[in-house]
Amino acid sequence: MIKKIIIGLLILGATYFAYQKWRPKSIEEKYELAPVTREDIRQTVTASGKIKSATQVDLKFQTSGWLAWVGVKEGDRVNKWQAIAGLDRRELQKDLQKYLLDFSKERADFDEDLKITYRDKALTDTIGRILQKNQFDLDKAVLDVEIADIALKLATLVSPISGIVTRAEPPVSGSNITPTTAVYTVADPDHLVFEAEIDETDIGKLSAGQTAQLTLDAFPNQTLPLTVDSINFQSSTDAAGSTIYLVKFNLTNDPDYPFRLGMNGEVIITTNQKEAVLTLPIEAVNNRQVQLVEAKKIIKKEVATGIESDTEIEIISGLETGQIVVTGNRSK
Repeated sequence: MIKKIIIGLLILGATYFAYQKWRPKSIEEKYELAPVTREDIRQTVTASGKIKSATQVDLKFQTSGWLAWVGVKEGDRVNKWQAIAGLDRRELQKDLQKYLLDFSKERADFDEDLKITYRDKALTDTIGRILQKNQFDLDKAVLDVEIADIALKLATLVSPISGIVTRAEPPVSGSNITPTTAVYTVADPDHLVFEAEIDETDIGKLSAGQTAQLTLDAFPNQTLPLTVDSINFQSSTDAAGSTIYLVKFNLTNDPDYPFRLGMNGEVIITTNQKEAVLTLPIEAVNNRQVQLVEAKKIIKKEVATGIESDTEIEIISGLETGQIVVTGNRSK
């Protein structure tokens, strides 16, 4: 008797499962559904970047030489026009003295020829050419002095801005350097910007004056309101080889945010926003069509769409509030 009951239950269970498998499924059982709702929607562009100085200079010597002195180290503050490093000037000073002597000799010879040799003679073509040659020699001597004086001045690196030394290579004197091996960087810490890398597919959505929210890795629980200040006209390339544009946001000095150069962060830029518009989950729309549930049937419906957020899309026309659409298939 018990055996018959068990067999009956097994047959009943198998029949139930077979029915559940093969019976027609309702729309609610087969698909994920969502209603058309009226909500606020915000279109954004998200990008990463880092803090940089709005004004930064890399100072390099124009010639090779022996590094005679270094007057700064990384982290030092410098004033505008402050000297920070210099090459050995002895040879350059001797060159300047030599050219000054050459100039003095050329000047004396020129005056002698002009005042004595040709003073009482008629100005013939030959004499004119000699005087012209003497003038050329004098002009060349003047240029030699000026070039030597420029070389002497360029042997000292001078900062054109006030700021903080962020790079000092080499940090000490006593070595021979070239223009490529000696670099001293000065950055202005009082005028900082957050520089974000925007993909070229999003750059058309951006314009100066748009609002944004910045979250720095150093302050993950705080957001800082910013405004798009400028968008580079020239494109750049990121580490992956993609085309990007640099977008800058000015940072104001804030005691709650002790900014430092190189801080990384993420910025969310609001490119458009609307209030109380018809919206759907973004996955519900495919090629300007939705699958509308109507009278227990699914029909395709053309819709006009507007702006998009990360999850929602604006419906301009084609649907009404409360209508139900398919957003995807239900998992079995």
